[in-house]
Amino acid sequence: MKYTQLGRTGLKVSRLVLGTMNFGPQTDEADSHAIMDAALDAGINFFDTANVYGWGENKGRTESIIGNWFAKGGDRRDKVVLATKVYGNMGADGPAWPNHDKLSALNIRRAVDASLKRLQTDHIDLYQFHHIDRDTPFEEIWQAVDVLVQQGKILYVGSSNFPGYKIAQANEIAARRGGTIGLVSEQCLYNLAERRAEMEVIPAAQDYGLGVIPWSPLHGGLLGGVIKKEAEGGRRSSGRAADALKDPAVRAQIQSYEDLVDKHGLQPGEVALAWLLTRPGVTGPIVGPRTAEQLQSALRAVELELGAELLAGLDDVFPGPGPSPEAFAW
Repeated sequence: MKYTQLGRTGLKVSRLVLGTMNFGPQTDEADSHAIMDAALDAGINFFDTANVYGWGENKGRTESIIGNWFAKGGDRRDKVVLATKVYGNMGADGPAWPNHDKLSALNIRRAVDASLKRLQTDHIDLYQFHHIDRDTPFEEIWQAVDVLVQQGKILYVGSSNFPGYKIAQANEIAARRGGTIGLVSEQCLYNLAERRAEMEVIPAAQDYGLGVIPWSPLHGGLLGGVIKKEAEGGRRSSGRAADALKDPAVRAQIQSYEDLVDKHGLQPGEVALAWLLTRPGVTGPIVGPRTAEQLQSALRAVELELGAELLAGLDDVFPGPGPSPEAFAW
């Protein structure tokens, strides 16, 4: 495994991030524990989750599965850089009870304590805001964070799904307050097929020293060889990938991608991950394996070296927006 610093911090993390969103809804606890053991054995030390994972009436289930794994001992917790998130309504489906969601100081305090209990740990290494809160000023958010840092309950803070201007706003207010390190990472939707983050989010993250943690690196499976799998009689695409392939232009683009990758004797999913590892500012993509086999495929991407010809071909198939602000100015 290869490692890098998380943004401007001294925290060293693996170039792959183990995403746990499938733990509970799609992968049972025993298999989830086996995947986490395999990830740790492979050198992955960066685990990502969220308080709402488990979804519906099972919100919090994923954190509980991770907590039960930590409770097995064997230095599991000490070896893991643990990241979770706050924002969503943790109550029953429907409108949240007042102050039971988003980023008020009250909800942040409540949510941290609940996550710590489910995770069976005394601290969270990276506490991430799952979305912007249009109603809560950053002065209040940072005051709540300062208290939690002083209490030893969290160490670093990151954002998720923030636009570039909110990254700037959050860190400028943190700087004015003094004594607050501010955001150290941004977790955003970023992959070969979805490169809009290059216009504002990633430049802002780089300027403010945030590590970029892309989620959905295979774009809901679209970049994982879906057309080839269909042709070979494998599992048909579903969800986002199936909907996207209904568009003839998208299907032609994905076919071009798979043909290009096949020409170089490589696997589409591994190339998509390896491409992200070449991108400026990227700490590591989040991989969410449902099986041990999917984890092994992701691990191969870390060692994959993409040549100049292939990289140029990927840009031809999936052209990015170009430098900002030229990309939208003219």
